[in-house]
Amino acid sequence: MPMPGTRAPETTPLALHRPGPARVQDYLLGGKDNYASDRDLAQRILGILPQAAGAARAARRFLAVSVALLAGRGVRQFLDLGCGLPRADNLHQMAAGRAGGARVVYVDHDPLVIAHARALLIDGGNIAALRADIRDPAAVMDSPEVRRLIDPAEPVALVFSCVLHFVPGAGDLVDRLAAVTAPGSALVVSHATADFAPGAVTEAARLYGEATSVAVHPRGGAEIARLLGPFRPLPPGVAPLIAEGPPGPRDEPVMYGAVGVR
Repeated sequence: MPMPGTRAPETTPLALHRPGPARVQDYLLGGKDNYASDRDLAQRILGILPQAAGAARAARRFLAVSVALLAGRGVRQFLDLGCGLPRADNLHQMAAGRAGGARVVYVDHDPLVIAHARALLIDGGNIAALRADIRDPAAVMDSPEVRRLIDPAEPVALVFSCVLHFVPGAGDLVDRLAAVTAPGSALVVSHATADFAPGAVTEAARLYGEATSVAVHPRGGAEIARLLGPFRPLPPGVAPLIAEGPPGPRDEPVMYGAVGVR
């Protein structure tokens, strides 16, 4: 990650020999924008935590439901923080059916993610992609991309889909972002947890951290509820995300989801 306080340089070389969080997630979701190192790590994680792929899909469905819910409540601005690689069902497409003219800024520190986003998603209108460190709210909110599309006087949805478990000071980050958003703004979170399968999740997190040098911080439901800070949770509150399909031999939830509003 770039150091806080700086805009991510556009020329950082890719380290494709090392697994990358966005590419591992892409593999778990059935995507093709990944490399051998990513696939190897994902398979090792699935050997420990077979429900990891189902959890990734459940988090994606939760994102779609959450975006539709907020669009139905009148939210027209979205910051997808730690957006990951583009998919067939991207956030601006999720919002389009319920929020005509929705404005979306995709933010990530991974140069491959932003290159793909700019090539596949950007139409020069209501969508932008920003390479920046999401741990630095000032660098994000003061960027030309955000200044062009996000009106600070209007509500904005802060979207952290499978992201905050990579941030050790996640509560502080949410509080700092909340402080610069308008009343009526919202927060969408999907977050890894060890509440239901502690041994397997802890081992998978250890393996992930060793392979990527990106620490994973699974949190319990009560801790995730505290992360919402000034955002009031909408029913059902912080709830486990359940994979679709028939139950498997290891079907314990490994992810929570929550939507909060101010």
